[in-house]
Amino acid sequence: MNFVYCHPVGHAVEAVQHCLGYRRARPDRRIGVVLKANTAVELASWSEHVDEVYTVDVDVFAPPDPDVLSHVPAEWDWVVDDPRGHQQWQHDLFPGLAGYYDLAAKHFRARHGHRQVGAPLPTYQPNNRLQLTLPAPARSWAEKLLPDNESGPTIAVLPGGSAPRWRYPSLASWRRILAAVVERWPTARFCFVGKLADDGRTSSTFTRAEFDAMADAVPESVWAVDVPLAEQLAAVRRCDLFLSPHTGFAFAAMTVGTPWLALAGNDWAEYYFNPGVPFYSVLPDLDRFPCYVMLGNTPDPVEDDGPRSPSMSADRVDSDLGELLDGAAWLLSEHADFDTAMRQHVTRLVALFQGRTDLIYSVDNLHVPYL
Repeated sequence: MNFVYCHPVGHAVEAVQHCLGYRRARPDRRIGVVLKANTAVELASWSEHVDEVYTVDVDVFAPPDPDVLSHVPAEWDWVVDDPRGHQQWQHDLFPGLAGYYDLAAKHFRARHGHRQVGAPLPTYQPNNRLQLTLPAPARSWAEKLLPDNESGPTIAVLPGGSAPRWRYPSLASWRRILAAVVERWPTARFCFVGKLADDGRTSSTFTRAEFDAMADAVPESVWAVDVPLAEQLAAVRRCDLFLSPHTGFAFAAMTVGTPWLALAGNDWAEYYFNPGVPFYSVLPDLDRFPCYVMLGNTPDPVEDDGPRSPSMSADRVDSDLGELLDGAAWLLSEHADFDTAMRQHVTRLVALFQGRTDLIYSVDNLHVPYL
């Protein structure tokens, strides 16, 4: 699996998911994966179906080093690329990506073929639940941080990812969301997740002061902020719900079995789903809060404690707060299941895009049976 793209953690989850599909199709396969060095490469190491993990130091905006792949074995039965590495519009945005895949085409020698994900061969089995095996020390740490709580739900909150701060709700909006959740579930416990320090891979654009202010808005909270990825995911694993805007970290949250409640918006509708793990995506009104446009066509920000993405604005949050709470209630109930989540989500997406099913995408095409 030659799956080199941009560095956000969600793309590493995609790579590991595809590795699982190739392993399930033929359990005797030896599977190696090539990932960008500054992505969450640990995810592959925590996946029992991945045998070898290689990393390459690639800047998607700059020409790669000619020897960037010299440490990766060239001889394989099959080599399978991320299709985004071959799309012209991606090349136009990311010339370094185009250069990398040109080098890869020369470096790899595949006995049976060099393909892209989705080709008829090599054989592939989709629709697999991805379950990461986190290190035991991380799980022990999380058990101490979040002992069993019988009095109410435990909700993990990631207020935003690594995009510019204006692309996520304001502090005032987040405090309204948390206050509404507490009003519905007075005994809820919250676990805040994020990365304040920039380690060269990713960081949240929320500040420590903002996290402090959000913690002050709830009666009980713990922090899994600025701890290693294994500890963060182990903490999320002990939560009943993961609440966030669209972020690749939520993909990883579902691989430890935690349902995702998404305040959807910005560039992409949710497209990664982990079979067996329910989710609920609160979709915005595209007429009132424009989003879901191709890269490079970002809607103009609105004024909301400074500039704000329309789909993350206070007006949008207030408009959909009731649905957000109802989505949480469903996910926290005993009735939530993956099949219902997919059916409802795809139905609402088709309506949102006015029947344009060509605008809907998902890893492994899991949405297609529900169209």
